Amino acid sequence: MSQDIVSIELGLPQGDLVTLWAPRWREDGEEWEAFLGHEDDLYAFPDAAHLAAFVRTVDEHDLVDHPAWDVVPQLSVPELLPDEAHTYDLVGVPELAAEEPDTWTIGELADIISIVRSLADVCELDEVHEVLNSAAGFSVLEQGTFPFTGREGEKLWNDLAETIAERWDEVLDAIDDVVYTPEVDKAVLDQTTDELAAFQAESAEAESALDAEDADDVDDAESTKDDEDHDADDHDEDEDEEEGDDEEEEAEPEPVGFWAEVGIDPIKIITAEAEYYTLRCYLDDEPIFLGTRGKIKVAKSPRALAKHVAQHGNEDNDLAEVSTWEDVANKATDGSLEVEVETDNTYVLQGLADDIGEGPDAVDPVQLDLAVELLNDAADWAGDKSVSEALAQSESLGWLVSFVLRPDPTRLAPSPPFEAEVESWQALVEAFEERLDLQK
Repeated sequence: MSQDIVSIELGLPQGDLVTLWAPRWREDGEEWEAFLGHEDDLYAFPDAAHLAAFVRTVDEHDLVDHPAWDVVPQLSVPELLPDEAHTYDLVGVPELAAEEPDTWTIGELADIISIVRSLADVCELDEVHEVLNSAAGFSVLEQGTFPFTGREGEKLWNDLAETIAERWDEVLDAIDDVVYTPEVDKAVLDQTTDELAAFQAESAEAESALDAEDADDVDDAESTKDDEDHDADDHDEDEDEEEGDDEEEEAEPEPVGFWAEVGIDPIKIITAEAEYYTLRCYLDDEPIFLGTRGKIKVAKSPRALAKHVAQHGNEDNDLAEVSTWEDVANKATDGSLEVEVETDNTYVLQGLADDIGEGPDAVDPVQLDLAVELLNDAADWAGDKSVSEALAQSESLGWLVSFVLRPDPTRLAPSPPFEAEVESWQALVEAFEERLDLQK
C-alpha cells in the first residue's frame, strides 16, 4: 500500500526549514517511514522553491523508492508549501510546556513530539529517544488532557515541563546535527523562485481584495444604518412604539430545553446490528458517559433508557457525580423524562468501513467526523489511548481520516488499496461496541 508524501516545516535553531515526510506505509509485508535525505543526512531547505528545485532535479535520496514518489517532482511550488497542520515549531516547545495543560497546548505539543519521535526513529537519534523516555508525560500526550488532571496529572505535567526545560536543547542539537541543505540547480531554482513569488503576490492580492470587500461591507452597513436612522426619525410615535414592541419580541430568547439546562445530552448510536441510546456530558471539556469503568450503559429505545435511569440511575454511573444529575433522576422517577436526541448527537457507525474501503471520496465527512468524535470520547473517558494512536497522522488510517476531515488541495490523496485502513477502523469500532452494556 502506498502512502502520501507530505511537505513539513520544522522550526529549528538554524531557522524554519522545509522538507518531505513519508508517514508509515506498508510494502512487501514490511512497514516503513522516511524523510527526504540520504545516508546520515536529513535534507531540509529554506523554502518551498529550493525544495521544488531539488525534487525536480535530484533522484539520489531515501524517498526515490517510495510508491508515490513519481508524483512529487511534478508538483508545483505552491503544492509543496507545508500547511498549518504540518508546521512544527520545535524551538517553541519550552514555551508550550510553560503554559497550562489545556486542550490546545497539549494537542500542539503532542503533534510536535510525534514528529520528533519519527525523526528520532528514522535518523537513529538515540539521544532524542533518551530524552523522550525520561518523563512519562511524553508517552501520554496523545490522550489529551485526561492524564494531566488531578494531583497526579499535575505532577505528570510538571515533570514533563521540567524535563523539557532542562533537556530540550539536547533534542534540538541532535536534530540540528543531521540537517543538511544540499545545493540545487541554479537555473531550476530561478524558475521555482519565480513560481513562489507569483503565488505569494497572487495570495497577497487576493487577501487585499478580501480586506477591501470587508471594508466595503462595513461602509455599506454603516450607510444603511444611517439611512434607517433617518427614516426612523420620520415615523410617527405610534409606529415607533409598534416597532419597539416588535424588537422586544424578537429579542426574547428562545426557550431552553431540559437537556440544555442540565448540560447532559441524550445520544443515539447506530451500529450494523442495532440502534442504542445513552447519555453523555462534558465536564471541563472531558466526556462522561452513563456508566462506569469504561462500560457505557445503553438501551434500545428512549423509553427503555428513561426506565433504566428511573430504576438504576445512581448505580455504577459516573454521571451521578454531575451536579445536575439529580434533576434527571427525579424526572425519570416521576415518569416525565423525555429522551429526545438532537441530530448532532446521532452517531452512525454503520457502513463507514465499506466507505473507507472504497476510498476518501466515498466517505461522508460529517458522518466520519461524528463517528471519530464518539470513538475518541469513549476512549478518553475510559483512559484508553488506542483510538488516538490509530488516528494519529503517522498511521495510515489517521492519514486517511485527516484527508477526509481536513481537505487540502495541495495534499496527495491516499492511495488504494485500503485494506489496512478498513481493518484498523473495524478494530476501533469493535472495541467501542464491546464497551456497550445493554440494559434490558
